[in-house]
Amino acid sequence: VQLQASGGGLVQAGGSLRLSCETSGDTFRNSVMGWFRQAPGKEREFVAAISRAGRESAGVFRFYEDSVKGRFAISRDNAKNTVYLQMNSLKPEDTAVYYCATAASAAAMRTKSVEYWGQGTQVTVSS
Repeated sequence: VQLQASGGGLVQAGGSLRLSCETSGDTFRNSVMGWFRQAPGKEREFVAAISRAGRESAGVFRFYEDSVKGRFAISRDNAKNTVYLQMNSLKPEDTAVYYCATAASAAAMRTKSVEYWGQGTQVTVSS
């Protein structure tokens, strides 16, 4: 399984970035998709997750880490097998390498019981 993440970069505080993570159709339909981040010297932490594309009849569920609520938004494009993380009002403390991931459930995602990791994409927010 390949998860291709992109969209990182350098931005000033208050700015925005959108990260993308593309994967195969089967993985996209059958997995909870999410984002983590890891700042230098810190543990990798959960950022956001979105429910399976293949179970939209049950509704779309999104989950966020408290510090990003109201600023970040996770979404997906089912036609492109891609999940996005729109990051607004960025702060210097959002600086980290961001990783996309798949998991069997939202609970698994939150506890880092991840099935697959993508390669990271660097986000740097200058003050």
